[in-house]
Amino acid sequence: MQRQTALKRQKERARIEKQREKTANRLERRNDKGSTGAQAPGEDPDIAGIIPGPQPPAVD
Repeated sequence: MQRQTALKRQKERARIEKQREKTANRLERRNDKGSTGAQAPGEDPDIAGIIPGPQPPAVD
């Protein structure tokens, strides 16, 4: 019977630790999201800085 109780405590600690990590990751992403550089109005951030034309050869 004591083994089951110990397993329950271990599971509960793991669950709480995982929740703390998730909360920390959310806060980190929220802070990173606000710190992105300012984009020009109407500029697509996915293609910003891409130079059109022939690209240099990929080095293997």
